[in-house]
Amino acid sequence: MTDTSLNTLRNRTFAELAVGDSARIERVLSMRDIQLFAAVSGDLNPQHLDPDFAAGTPFQGIIAHGMWGASLISAVLGTQLPGPGTIYLDQSLSFRAPVRIGDRVTVEVRVTALEARHRHARLACTCTLPDGTIAIQGEALVQAPDKTVECPRSTLPDIRIQPSGADSLQTLLTHVRGRDPIRVAVVHSCDEVSLRAVLEARRENLIEPVLVAPRARLEQAAQALGASLEGLDVRDAAHSHAAADMAVALARAGEVEALMKGSLHTDELMGAVVRADGLRTKRRVSHCYLMQVPQYPRPFIITDAAINIAPTLEQKADIIRNAIDLAHAIGVAQPRVAILAAVETISTGMPATLDAAALCKMADRGQITGGLLDGSLAFDNAVSQAAAHIKGIRSDVAGRADILVAPDLESGNMLAKQLMYLGDATSAGIVLGARVPIILTSRADSYESRIASCAVALLLAHHYRSTPL
Repeated sequence: MTDTSLNTLRNRTFAELAVGDSARIERVLSMRDIQLFAAVSGDLNPQHLDPDFAAGTPFQGIIAHGMWGASLISAVLGTQLPGPGTIYLDQSLSFRAPVRIGDRVTVEVRVTALEARHRHARLACTCTLPDGTIAIQGEALVQAPDKTVECPRSTLPDIRIQPSGADSLQTLLTHVRGRDPIRVAVVHSCDEVSLRAVLEARRENLIEPVLVAPRARLEQAAQALGASLEGLDVRDAAHSHAAADMAVALARAGEVEALMKGSLHTDELMGAVVRADGLRTKRRVSHCYLMQVPQYPRPFIITDAAINIAPTLEQKADIIRNAIDLAHAIGVAQPRVAILAAVETISTGMPATLDAAALCKMADRGQITGGLLDGSLAFDNAVSQAAAHIKGIRSDVAGRADILVAPDLESGNMLAKQLMYLGDATSAGIVLGARVPIILTSRADSYESRIASCAVALLLAHHYRSTPL
C-alpha cells in the first residue's frame, strides 16, 4: 500500500482525541524565514533584520520574531493535531529564550484537557531548542472538528526575497548621481557592444570618454549603431597595441582618471599597464567583481577572478588591500573580509588555509588595515549565518561577508561566473592597484554590467583623489 501521508492532510476529530495525545514538527531557522515573516507581517524591527544593529542589543545578534515561533504552533494545530477543521479560540504564550539563525526548533503540542459539550480541547504548546531550553511556552484552546477531513497538501509558490534596492544598476546610478563625471580613456572600442556602453555611460553623466582606437574602425562601429562621434575626443591609433600604449600615456600624464577596455584582449591592455613605464604602484594589481544577488542582503566583492593566477601570500595581502579600497569607495566603512578555502580549519595539507591564518595575523599586526578579516572560511560559512551557527563558528565576518577572497584565479572566476549565470547576479568588473582604476569588461558582459563598471570606476576615481595609492 502506498504511503500518502507526506502528501495528504488528515485531521483528528474530537471523538478521536485523548488527553496526552501529541504532535510535533521541527524547523531550522534561516535568514530567509525571518525575511519572509517580516515581509508578510510588516514587522521590520532591525533586531531581526540588521546584523549591525542586532550586534549591539542584549541578544548580540539577529533573532527570530517571537511570533514566528507562535506561527509554527499554529501550523501543528492546523495540520496535525487536531488538524484541518480546527478553530482557534485562544492562545497564551510566554517567550523565554531567543531563537537564532541555524537553531533547530522542536514545536510540540499536547492535549491536556477535553470538554465534550463544545468540542473544546486544551493543548500545552512548546518550542524547544536543541539543548533543551524552552524558547516559547503556552496553552492553546481550540474547537476540534467533528467530521473527518482528508485532503491533499497545498503546493506553495516559490517565493524569492528581493532585497530593497536590489536593482543594482539603478541603485548604483542613484548613489553616484550628482558627482562630476571622470575622463576615461576607452581603449579600442571598435565593436557595437563596447561603443554603445561608452555612449550610454556618457549619457548617464558617468564618464567623459576619450576614444583611443583606429578612427576608421570607430566610425564603422558608430555607423552600425546609428550613432555619431561628433563632439567626442577621438585619438587615432594604428592598432590595439598602440591604443593601449596611448591610453596608458594619457593616464600617466594625468589627462584621464581611468581606463576602460574595449574590444581588445585583456593581455594587450594589462601588458601596457604593468610595464615599468606603465601605471604600476607599490601595490600588486588585482581584479574585483562587485556583485549583487537576490539571495544576499547587500552587494559584495569577489577577488581575484581575472589577473593573479596563483597569488602568493604577499600578493594576497595586496589583493585584500585593493578590495578594501573598493569597499571604502562604495561606502562600506569597515568591510568584513572572508578569506575562502574549502574548510574553516587550518590544515598543513591545504595551503589556502595557512595563507588565511597568516593574513588574519597580518591584519592583527596592522599590516592590512581598513577591514575586518577572518579565515579560512568555507563559502557557506562566509555567506550564511545559519551555516556558521550550525558549525559553531563565532565570528563578526562569518555569514555577513562584504569581501570574498578566493584562493586562486580559477576558483574566483568559477565562483563569480556561477553566480552570474545560475544565481541571477549583476556584476561590475574593475582592476585596482594601478595609478588609475581600470574598467575590465568581458566580451560576454551585459550592457548593464558595463554601465555599472563605469559607475564603480567613478566612485574609485573620486576616492583616489583623496587617498591616492
